[in-house]
Amino acid sequence: MFGISKISKEVKLRRRMAARLHGMHIKYVMERLPDEDDIIVGREGALIKRDGEFIVFASQKDVFRSKIDDTDFSELMSLGGVIITGLDLLSGTERSVIAHYTDRA
Repeated sequence: MFGISKISKEVKLRRRMAARLHGMHIKYVMERLPDEDDIIVGREGALIKRDGEFIVFASQKDVFRSKIDDTDFSELMSLGGVIITGLDLLSGTERSVIAHYTDRA
């Protein structure tokens, strides 16, 4: 009604989580590969929210980039990191990365 679209609770939660993670300093980032061990894909960087996208920047490059509304965020039990799963705009594939962070950059 009146041209206003409703935003689902899931999308609101994703946007809130992305905003909370924005600016966190990354110690290292690991990629979760199917049927294999996790591998380190970057060190020293930041989590960035920009123009509806969520960016994992490490080792002086983007290692993961996705649309926030289509990305799942799951904090680690230790609260020292987050598992980010979604369609990676860089590779065009579904990926899961684990960013271990310290605090705000």
